[in-house]
Amino acid sequence: MLSAEARPYIDASVPVLREHGLAITTTFYRNMFAAHPELTNLFNMGNQASGAQQQSLASAVFAYAANIDNAAALGPVVSRIVHKHASVGITAEHYPIVGRHLLGAIQETLGAAATPDLLSAWEEAYGLLAHALITEERKLYEAAGTAPGALQSMRVVGLENQGTLARSFTLAPMDGEATPDFVPGQYVSVAVDLPGGLRQLRQYSLSDAPGQPTLRISVKREVAGQETPAGQVSNWLHDNLEVGGTLAITKPFGDFQPDVRSTTPIVLLSAGIGITPMIGTLNAIARCHPQREVVFGYAARDAAHHPHRQDLADAQARMPNLRTAVFYETLDTAAQPSTGIFAGRMDVARLPVWAYADQPVYLCGPLPFMQVQWRDLVAAGVPPTRIHREVFGPDLLDHLL
Repeated sequence: MLSAEARPYIDASVPVLREHGLAITTTFYRNMFAAHPELTNLFNMGNQASGAQQQSLASAVFAYAANIDNAAALGPVVSRIVHKHASVGITAEHYPIVGRHLLGAIQETLGAAATPDLLSAWEEAYGLLAHALITEERKLYEAAGTAPGALQSMRVVGLENQGTLARSFTLAPMDGEATPDFVPGQYVSVAVDLPGGLRQLRQYSLSDAPGQPTLRISVKREVAGQETPAGQVSNWLHDNLEVGGTLAITKPFGDFQPDVRSTTPIVLLSAGIGITPMIGTLNAIARCHPQREVVFGYAARDAAHHPHRQDLADAQARMPNLRTAVFYETLDTAAQPSTGIFAGRMDVARLPVWAYADQPVYLCGPLPFMQVQWRDLVAAGVPPTRIHREVFGPDLLDHLL
């Protein structure tokens, strides 16, 4: 628990972090990578280049300061961070490095305003957070039966294009090793050695049901945008990984875990490549409880950019109580409600109706999509505690700010 002496300084930091948080985190990453270039192998350098990681860390530091006494609010955030850290092999030895450079960035950015008492308070607050993360990460490694950063070689035994930009890779263990078990909704990190000696890790959701001799991931080719670089790892996988090739992965991690064993109704909403954990979840439900009531909503640019259409069709054939709604921003014909296909973006009002106050809703997709759906779901009567979301990439923690 934060000491009474430190608390006023953390509380007073909230407006300061709102104003200077991005400058602090930008300085933090610049200085830390200069002193420890080896850490670039653990961080997503694409997110560094786009500025997304700096913004995400600024949001996280601000959210921590603003909610330091709110364990209920911070708990899910800590859980997500712990799983992400475990998926890239973070260890206790990394935390002093991060703490030293974070405090240094606060001092460098705030100048004289970073008094010794303020820095001492943040050193205490960071120490408490680091201890909590280290403890939970150690538990995750033990439960997974793995060492930090350990990788398993998998052989590619199948490839399948999933619409215009996505491709599925089916992976089988090598040398008689066991297929890693997982919970639907979880992901693995894949390790790729890029030109120039840079190794990068990326997380990809497992896009099929567990309990099979293979794993499947589905990767969207991330093309360059006006403000974002092309995805280094996704493009490498699309351009280089063929049947017979090998891929190094971690054990599965991730706390986004829809309950597939329950028989109560469930709602799965996604957009873009966010469909991957939902398809894995849907396929698992189809295997164990095909009679379960499921609302499955999906949004894409158009039919050509809709991955896993065959999986969805197969589930519809097996699950009599599956109700679907697919939204295409561009549709050649008018909306076709009778077939569950609609023109435009996902609209809660056009989804199949469910008991809003009672049923869990799971969200995955681009952040703007999830922000809109969260707002509209709450307005429709869905309690925020019933909404669970998986974020691909840095999370802006908008619900805590």
